[in-house]
Amino acid sequence: METMLNWLTLHQDMIYIVLLSVFLGIEVIGRVPSVLHTPLMSGANAIHGVVIIGAIIVMGKVSSENITALILGFLAVILGTLNVVGGFVVTDRMLEMFKKKK
Repeated sequence: METMLNWLTLHQDMIYIVLLSVFLGIEVIGRVPSVLHTPLMSGANAIHGVVIIGAIIVMGKVSSENITALILGFLAVILGTLNVVGGFVVTDRMLEMFKKKK
């Protein structure tokens, strides 16, 4: 139990930032009307591209002893990539709706 408390104390700032970003993301997306979700995906692609680049930079500068930062960076790259790919798929489907049928 004491090691878990030490770990939480050591990574308190990182946990705080992650929880705040999750809360902020849910609040921002939850307040957008459903009609605007598809155009919002295009904007999310750009933001997640920045997240992916930042996570790769952080992973490159972190020492191999800090396994928590490596795991969080790896998760950020994977989840950001999944979101970018999903955003491109949704945007492509949206653009197909506006093409003239031959």
